[in-house]
Amino acid sequence: MAGEDNNREARRGDDHEESSPLLQGNDTKINSKVDTKTAPIVPPPAAEEYGWTADGLPVSDGSVIGEPIGRNQWNSGLFSCFGRNDEFCSSDLEVCLLGSVAPCVLYGTNAERLGSAPGTFSNHCLTYSGLYFIGKSLFGWNCLAPWFSYSSRSAIRRKFNLEGSFEAMNRSCGCCGSCIEDEMQREHMETTCDFVTHVLCHTCALCQEGRELRRKVLHPGFNAQSTVVVLPPSEQTMGRK
Repeated sequence: MAGEDNNREARRGDDHEESSPLLQGNDTKINSKVDTKTAPIVPPPAAEEYGWTADGLPVSDGSVIGEPIGRNQWNSGLFSCFGRNDEFCSSDLEVCLLGSVAPCVLYGTNAERLGSAPGTFSNHCLTYSGLYFIGKSLFGWNCLAPWFSYSSRSAIRRKFNLEGSFEAMNRSCGCCGSCIEDEMQREHMETTCDFVTHVLCHTCALCQEGRELRRKVLHPGFNAQSTVVVLPPSEQTMGRK
């Protein structure tokens, strides 16, 4: 009888433990921990990716974020042969003379300033001279050198954020703005206009680029020179013993 009473009391203790609200709370905590471990992990939302326009503006979902950067104007026009009446007036006359007599020299100096590296003058000048004489001898006019030199105009336009011929035509008449929306396509149109400008007005284009570079880029030969300042020795006085 005593053994049966002990078994009954043990069963009652187990039932009491199972029905205890404290143990049920612990069970729910344990189950919640297990559920959090077995629950699927939701990855964080991916960061929004941006594209970029030719002006360096971020693009998201086809819309440009920010305001477009305005283009700068050329310092002188295409047919401003004698330049402007400022401190570069003598340099503009030199550019006009070189463009009329020795365009190969003017193109070599433009390429050297644009590359900002001394020693590139001879490479560009010799290449231009070869194409110049081949075009003169075979076709009677300088028709091959513009195919080689027009890329410098595009490089100058991109480096200084200058207004291209296509954009200037669009600004003046507004007839082509709606048909060209893609920046890459617009850049292709500007490059084509640079090529046409060099073919039809080659000397004027070289002179305009030369005037622009001489006002904005120092010649690399001057950059390579270092200025040495020599200070005279300070006065020395002999002390008395």
